[in-house]
Amino acid sequence: MNINSDALRGKRIAFIGCGVMAEAIVATLLRGEMVGADQIIGAEPFPERRKELAARYGIEMTASNCEAATDADAVMLTIKPQTLGGVAADLRGQLTDDQVVVSIMAGVTIGRLQDTLGHSVLVRSMPNTPAQIGQGVTVWMPTPDVTEEQNGVVSALLGAMGHAIRVDSEEAVDMATALSGTGPAYIFLVMEALIDAGVHMGFPRRIAEELVLGTMLGSVRYAQESGKHPAELRNMVTSPGGTTAAALYQMEKGSLRTVISRAVWAAYQRTVELGQPSPQPAMPPK
Repeated sequence: MNINSDALRGKRIAFIGCGVMAEAIVATLLRGEMVGADQIIGAEPFPERRKELAARYGIEMTASNCEAATDADAVMLTIKPQTLGGVAADLRGQLTDDQVVVSIMAGVTIGRLQDTLGHSVLVRSMPNTPAQIGQGVTVWMPTPDVTEEQNGVVSALLGAMGHAIRVDSEEAVDMATALSGTGPAYIFLVMEALIDAGVHMGFPRRIAEELVLGTMLGSVRYAQESGKHPAELRNMVTSPGGTTAAALYQMEKGSLRTVISRAVWAAYQRTVELGQPSPQPAMPPK
């Protein structure tokens, strides 16, 4: 993780909506000493949550979205897509060109953000679940109005969550939503299936979990360090007529590749659907 922490020096960062992902970013930034607690402010409607985060991290908290955004260099929209309307109503007309707004909302397009916020200095991004421990992958795309300095701030912010990859099209963000954004769920399902298979053979669940998690983690690290294509690595551990060959035959027979491909495509289509304007309700007949 190569981050230019100087890009955040003296910058004020506002988090609009302080759920799990916002807390993860705050914790990572503070843990890495990339910013001080006095550089962060969060807007959160629930008093108990405001009190909790203020006590845990020493950051300023408020119930007002406008108050949080005031004087912020970067405004992180760490909210659910269905709450955008209310948040945008609060922020519309309050943002200036020296403030970059970063959205992590799945499916919410740049066009929709511009229309609702009345602001053009925007970044659309898609992190994934491992970002909560600083091991995530985030794809992001800035609008042309984002300056190089602001791009540096955004790169540092998103890079604090793991690996940040800048792309040049919204289609790439949509595709990343289906592949890396939703991807951890695919991995967790495979983990669950392997653990259940181990239990079915007779392992205690605790040992099956330890074996599977260790195998998954070690395999990923080995793939990263070897630099080899996954197909090459798979061939290396597949002896003719051996146990691996027998297992892989059943996976191919069950169309595992096709199922995974269809699942990712379905996630991509759903992402695109989420980005479309909601249909207006039909007027009742007079």
